[in-house]
Amino acid sequence: MTDLAAAQKTLDVNAVRRDFPILAETVNGKPLVYLDNGASAQKPVAVLDAMERYYRECHSNVHRGAHTLGDRATAAFEGARETVRRFINAASTRQVIWTRGTTEAINTIANGLADRLQPGDEILVSTMEHHANIVPWQMVAQRTGAKVLPIQVTPQGELDLDALDSLLQSDRARILAVTHVSNVLGTVNPVRELIAKAKAKGMLTVIDGAQAVPHYRPDVQALDCDFYAFSGHKLFGPTGIGVLYGREALLEEMEPFMGGGEMIERVSFERTTWNTLPYKFEAGTPPIAEAVGLGAAIDYVEGLGRNALETAEQALLQRANELVETVPGMTVIGTAKEKVPVLSFKIDGLHPSDIGTLLDQQGIAIRTGHHCAMPLMEFFCVPGTARASFAFYNTLDEVEQFFAALQKIQRLFAE
Repeated sequence: MTDLAAAQKTLDVNAVRRDFPILAETVNGKPLVYLDNGASAQKPVAVLDAMERYYRECHSNVHRGAHTLGDRATAAFEGARETVRRFINAASTRQVIWTRGTTEAINTIANGLADRLQPGDEILVSTMEHHANIVPWQMVAQRTGAKVLPIQVTPQGELDLDALDSLLQSDRARILAVTHVSNVLGTVNPVRELIAKAKAKGMLTVIDGAQAVPHYRPDVQALDCDFYAFSGHKLFGPTGIGVLYGREALLEEMEPFMGGGEMIERVSFERTTWNTLPYKFEAGTPPIAEAVGLGAAIDYVEGLGRNALETAEQALLQRANELVETVPGMTVIGTAKEKVPVLSFKIDGLHPSDIGTLLDQQGIAIRTGHHCAMPLMEFFCVPGTARASFAFYNTLDEVEQFFAALQKIQRLFAE
């Protein structure tokens, strides 16, 4: 425990926790232990203040406004886009498109690439994908006659690279769509290697980064991916905002997913032409306050120092893995060598939903169910799991409380 405590001291966790007002809440008379960060992370005061300041001081619609508030709102909105550009190391803000979240981003990509697909073409997705990176491709495949083929995973919850290599032998493989980090297993996929393999075959690459960005700073130029998508609410920002990064030449070629105001250059009843990037894909009034909030979230997290955050999080995961053996019958689903602090598990004789309900009575929030990953549940032959997902503001004491609560539940059912 000494080494783990020292690892967490690289970050002043107690000071960080004071930045998140909700962590001081009580649930069922107990101090809140929030371990559902993979579903949605909590928000620091910096984000709350930035959004309130926007509404109090500069709310207006963006672009084309001939007044001061419009100029202020546009500056804040486009400033947030620049913050995202720096965060992911995109070459230009033209490549940074606002969406409602990862799901909308992937739907936009899939629909935009549909014209490139022919009957018999193959779209490769991994078995560990969230439904958001499966269903849009299935919908496009139904329209175009293409096929969605799964890349298998190993019993440890890692991507089966031999299975991928086999699929890549096909001359009909066109798109590789994989998650950077699994929302169920916590597995960190070797996306740079995967992208290189796919590009050597002339394929397009789509990376779901929703679960990666809370833990890592992605470098889209170093990854050399064609598309990267993530959501704001998992990155300690607001809901209703996400990012689609795309290679500029591909974005220029793609047809927009939605039509309306803002995304047009000129409209007549004979013909409509599209606006320039990135506005071509941003129909209607955008989520302005949410974009400002996401920019503030990125600034906050980056200000803490990525190395300190990763060290603190890995200490939490290490201690959780050590304590698994203190709960007889507990099995962790997903034991990859490289993973973020996510613990998806089952306990003999206990239903995941019962575990979640009884933990909530002790003030501990986790997630239960199939986690929008039914194909992965089928692979592991389970209907669902209980999942504890940790963030840098969690403490080693909370890990101890979590396992003490599991032991208490197990004793209750043993009586």
